[in-house]
Amino acid sequence: MTLVLWPNKRIAWVVMMTLLAVRPADATEVEKVVFDEQVMVGQQALAIRGAGVLRYLRFIKAYAGALYTQPGLAPEMVLSDTPKRLEIEYFHALKGKDFGPATYKGLSSNLDAAAIERLRPRIDYHNSLYVDVQPGDRYALTYVPGVGTELALNGRPMGIIEGADFAAAIFSLWLGKNPYDRQFKNALLGLDG
Repeated sequence: MTLVLWPNKRIAWVVMMTLLAVRPADATEVEKVVFDEQVMVGQQALAIRGAGVLRYLRFIKAYAGALYTQPGLAPEMVLSDTPKRLEIEYFHALKGKDFGPATYKGLSSNLDAAAIERLRPRIDYHNSLYVDVQPGDRYALTYVPGVGTELALNGRPMGIIEGADFAAAIFSLWLGKNPYDRQFKNALLGLDG
């Protein structure tokens, strides 16, 4: 048996760290945030459609996100009654109480007042689920037809909100006609520009 000794501990450490830092072949990396290429939603495998970074004031990285849908789903169908998941990993700490006002502001850009009023109890419940996040925390919104939209933090379910209408509304924040950020929307949909 041959025993190999590294002549320099620093070289051994660099080799070991390089091997540990290699991203799996079945993952997408955006700004050092890794997203799986596929997730299971119920009994269905959803594929990553796109990933990107939302920037605040064009240069401050707020968070990285990835959208998962059924393979081949047309971009205009992404808000339809189909399974989907949006994962968002934060670069900065945020207070849970700040998610609600941002949600209502975004919804008012995509829905009329009557639709928001009709959804208000479910929106308020959804907003009550948010807690403070730290850099590296990851929220996931997962919609399953006939079940609802689950909000989870770091893989821990926080609650489920019923209705395809609620799912379309909440996902419109990022994917609607007037999203938080158009470049981020295009990145999530896997579109250029």
